[in-house]
Amino acid sequence: MPDRITFSPKVFIPLTQLCRDGCWYCTFAQPPKNLAAPYMSPEQVVEVALRGAEAGCHEALFTLGEAPEAQYAVAREWLAEHGYASTVEYLAAMCKLVVEETGLLPHANAGAISREELELLKGVSVSQGMMIESLREDLACHRGAPDKVPARRLATLEWAGELQVPFTTGILVGIGEDRQDRIDALQAIADSHARHGHVQEVIVQNFLPKPGTAMRHHPPCPEEDHLDAIRLAREILPADVHVQAPPNLASDLQGLVDAGIDDWGGVSPVTADFVNPERPWPSLARLREATEAAGKQLAPRLAVYPEFIDRVHPDLRFATLDRADAEGLGRDDPGAVLPQRFEDVANVADGAEVQLVGRRSTAWYSGADAQPMELPLTGEPRGAIKEVLDGVRAGQEVGLEEIVTLFSARGTDVGAVAQAADELRREVSGDTVTFVRTRNINYTNLCTFKCRFCAFAKGPLSLNLRGKPYLLTHDEIAARAREAWEAGATEVCLQGGIHPTFDGDFYWQVAKAVKHEVPDIHVHGFTALEVTEGARRLREPLEAYLRRMKDAGLSSLPGTAAEILDDPIREILCPDKIDTGQWLEAHRIAHSVGLRSNVTIMFGAVESPVSWARHMLRTRDLQKETGGFTEFVPLPFVHMASPIYLKRSARRGPTFRETLLMHAVGRIAYHGQIDNIQASWVKIGMGGLRQLLQAGVNDAGGTLMNENISRAAGASHGQSLDEVALAQLTTTLGRPLAQRTTLYGRVEEELAAA
Repeated sequence: MPDRITFSPKVFIPLTQLCRDGCWYCTFAQPPKNLAAPYMSPEQVVEVALRGAEAGCHEALFTLGEAPEAQYAVAREWLAEHGYASTVEYLAAMCKLVVEETGLLPHANAGAISREELELLKGVSVSQGMMIESLREDLACHRGAPDKVPARRLATLEWAGELQVPFTTGILVGIGEDRQDRIDALQAIADSHARHGHVQEVIVQNFLPKPGTAMRHHPPCPEEDHLDAIRLAREILPADVHVQAPPNLASDLQGLVDAGIDDWGGVSPVTADFVNPERPWPSLARLREATEAAGKQLAPRLAVYPEFIDRVHPDLRFATLDRADAEGLGRDDPGAVLPQRFEDVANVADGAEVQLVGRRSTAWYSGADAQPMELPLTGEPRGAIKEVLDGVRAGQEVGLEEIVTLFSARGTDVGAVAQAADELRREVSGDTVTFVRTRNINYTNLCTFKCRFCAFAKGPLSLNLRGKPYLLTHDEIAARAREAWEAGATEVCLQGGIHPTFDGDFYWQVAKAVKHEVPDIHVHGFTALEVTEGARRLREPLEAYLRRMKDAGLSSLPGTAAEILDDPIREILCPDKIDTGQWLEAHRIAHSVGLRSNVTIMFGAVESPVSWARHMLRTRDLQKETGGFTEFVPLPFVHMASPIYLKRSARRGPTFRETLLMHAVGRIAYHGQIDNIQASWVKIGMGGLRQLLQAGVNDAGGTLMNENISRAAGASHGQSLDEVALAQLTTTLGRPLAQRTTLYGRVEEELAAA
């Protein structure tokens, strides 16, 4: 993304400062007499990594001297005493420990190592690194440094490529080499990448003299030489290789951006730069200021770049997913992201919820109790985001590329998208915030389908067989509808599993029973999957079946069962469910017989923004054809007890930034077609709802007494909406609150007519 500069929030773990190389500029390597112990202990490693995780880091950068056991008896003795044959073997064990205990993603910076050692580390670290520094053979600073022999460095780089290791390398500028030497080194890196495609980033580092080193009187790298080397890197290296310069070694951050960097490297809120301890990290505020001054946005990333995630070892794929957002960058919600461990589940009404144990994450997740971060809700757009929003304000309809661009918004661009969406909301829906009094009746949790994300449905052979299977009788369903009506509800929402004994007449009988008990209540029920399956089991055309359902009292269909209307994603989430075309056809037919419905999207599990855009465009096209959709309802994936997450195959739901953008971009994408954008307070919470109401949302959804599906997946926001609290919330925003009917009429008018 050209309008973005990334950085890696990391913790620095100096596993050992012993090194057999004696580079003349280095203060990291120390003799044994200067160290309390040859190596950090496992307890020390975990303690530092845990501090990093709690501070919101994603990367554990392991740095160490090269082959110290070849130089120092104390290193050999310590390794032998602790059961390790080499420093690299101990490094591999510590990488594995950090992943298991803290969830941080290791980057192993072990230097010039063998092919076998690279392969060992690939199984426990998501990326590895080694600076080429220079290929000049006669540099004085590398005398007495056997691992800095150019052929040895190039061999490691090449082996890493053969093993498809996501690799970081780079050059050191100003240590006695000249411009042609830099060109030669960069060209060698480019050539290796051309053969293997493994170099994810190249660091262009400037030399600064340090007290106590042999090069303490050597002049620092001239700024112009450093900037020239960055420009050379950007010219010589392929476009898919990122270019980085350490921000703590530069006085002019803007100059680095202008020269061509697109990454600031690792920045730690917890530990110093042990290689350059005299140079503190710049604050994120300063990095953001320099980034935005260049017309770009700052974004956190993982130790492995998004383009290289598919090369991560299978044993580390879930740990990578667990910290990734939908673009493969680092989750940007503040707080700790720690490994989730669960002990058991507990029955909750008609569902079940997971019971977490051990260290708890503190970052915001869909369904969790943590409050979301405060995002900017206004802002001046830049670059590609500005181009899209200018088109929107000019009346242009957004297409796939424009929608994906809007989802890429970061920083102040998020505020710009939210502001544009809220302008459209005010124009179309006014300032009134609406809600509907409803009761959710999940009549059974037994289901013959095996949706991998669903923690609610039970099946005799399913992964998520927990809690109590149940099936409500028609009388029980009708009684709950009566209770809802007497409590002031105008709607019942009927959804459940596809019970193995059901035929289509079950749904017909339920609708009749509810309408017989409460003639004036609106029956909003039965997903596209339920009605399609019901008609199929009766061998009845869907149009005829839906007409019968309408005659029995059904008034509208929920949009659930849509998940993501992109079949490659559906193959992962719900392979035996109706496909995209069948979902669209069910709603097309429903609209043709006079039934209204809504559009939902479940997002944040395994898909990317391009799938979100396809979903919006396909449903928008249908709305242009039928006009039957009443609202767009984003449903953030609740991960905690979801089978696909517990099987380590999904992310932790969307970030809050992605959640806000889904509502705001939805308002923009559906403008002129769907007037109402609803937020699911059950999954997002009231703190999130407050921000979404300033980003294009006009509807707070239903009160949802007995909402069990989100609870079963781990949501903890309660089972009913506090209307007093909602009124207080909208009042603070200067927005009136009004109860609506399912089809967005005014309750007083319709009840009077009834």
